[in-house]
Amino acid sequence: MNLFQEAALVAGKDLRIEARSRVTAQQILPFGLVVLLLFAFALDPHRGDLTNVAPGLFWVTVLFGTLLAVGRAFSIEAENGARDGLRLSGLDSSALFLGKAAAVAVELAALEALLTVGVVILFNVGLNGVAPLVLATVAATVGLAATGTLYGVLAAGLRVRETLLPVLLLPVVAPVLLGATKAWEASISGVSGDAWPWVTLLGIFAVLFTGIGMLAFGPLLEES
Repeated sequence: MNLFQEAALVAGKDLRIEARSRVTAQQILPFGLVVLLLFAFALDPHRGDLTNVAPGLFWVTVLFGTLLAVGRAFSIEAENGARDGLRLSGLDSSALFLGKAAAVAVELAALEALLTVGVVILFNVGLNGVAPLVLATVAATVGLAATGTLYGVLAAGLRVRETLLPVLLLPVVAPVLLGATKAWEASISGVSGDAWPWVTLLGIFAVLFTGIGMLAFGPLLEES
């Protein structure tokens, strides 16, 4: 098998586990909707607050969902020596990274699709500049999944991984939160030209951390 076939094998394994456990459907997706509902009740829709803050709330919610998805991706391998089996599988470490990151990205995409519907309905947001908005979302999702997978394996072997992962991950993905929010704001306001520099930033971030993850995942997995 080549690199991408091995990555697809790992991603399929993780997604099948999630489909059987239904953690994503029963915990991560409802969590995202609850966050949107709470902000919809907390802010005054008559002053236009909801529309103005919708992009930021959307991506903060996705970021929290990333923490849940990454934590879940590595916690399922903490029992019954599953992580040792992953090390001894003979699969390329880059394929392991790409596969696990791809599974996280698919879960985030499902969350983002649901949140987009919620934002349009609850916050009365119109999606104007579709092209930069979609590209920014894809790049941000890849960046979050790659960075989360990298830092997830770094914290996997530690007893305090549940509290350490947010401390490690949140400062690193701050450019994703900023860039994705700004791209969405520009796209929603109809000024698509202002969104493209942010899309470029998100693309560079995604490529950078995907490359770092492919190189560093193997040694970090051995130490976890």
